[in-house]
Amino acid sequence: MVENNNQRQKTIAITRPFNRINEAVELVKSYGAEPFIAPTLELELTNSKTLKKLINSLDKLDWIIFTSPTSIESILTFYPDFKGKLNENCKIGAIGSKTKESLEKEGLDVDLVPKVYTAEGIVESFKNIDISGKLIGIPRTLDARLILPEKLKEMGSNVLIAEAYRSRIPLDTLRIETLISKIIADEIDAITFTSPLTVKNLFKIVTDNQKDELINKLSTSTLTVAIGPITYEILNEYNISAVYPEKYTVKDMIQLLFETL
Repeated sequence: MVENNNQRQKTIAITRPFNRINEAVELVKSYGAEPFIAPTLELELTNSKTLKKLINSLDKLDWIIFTSPTSIESILTFYPDFKGKLNENCKIGAIGSKTKESLEKEGLDVDLVPKVYTAEGIVESFKNIDISGKLIGIPRTLDARLILPEKLKEMGSNVLIAEAYRSRIPLDTLRIETLISKIIADEIDAITFTSPLTVKNLFKIVTDNQKDELINKLSTSTLTVAIGPITYEILNEYNISAVYPEKYTVKDMIQLLFETL
């Protein structure tokens, strides 16, 4: 049980990238709490050589799988005529509901959304679909796990991975350093992590003499909430006690946070 002073407004840390924080911020405020924004991850759109190769292959694709709204944003930023170039028979997969919504806003029909919003979930969905010899494009960050393309290749498909954006630690780390100090000082009631990199980058910034205390605080005085099991597993690797919702969305994560706090 995380102990908190019920007489003061709760402070909830949000580690998402700046261009992805709006929903979490509004949800935290809707519960009467104060968001503390400290992105541990920065996303940079990039028109990489592999993305250009993917665009040049749009007329040949059998499937294209989007793993985040950022990959959609990147393609439409550099290639606004993307929809017109896409093979009319190409099917579209989206790992989660937000990615699906982003595609539908652009007038793109989504053929596949897994029940579980993870790479493993989408692999499971393809077990009943014959993709042998099919060409599948996956625009994403190269920091993403390899399980999705590797499993799809094992199922007989040809996979074209395209770097649509880069994930990195923010150049200005002052907010992260402040966040660490606030957690250690018991000034953060709860913290949310929405990807493995949001966790790993935090621990790239923490100093050696702060690390053990930070881990202790994240397991005791600060409630640590992951968006799903993959991020939860990374927290476990740091020996941090955490919780995650049954449905892996920002809304469900914030709801669980306030039910638990």
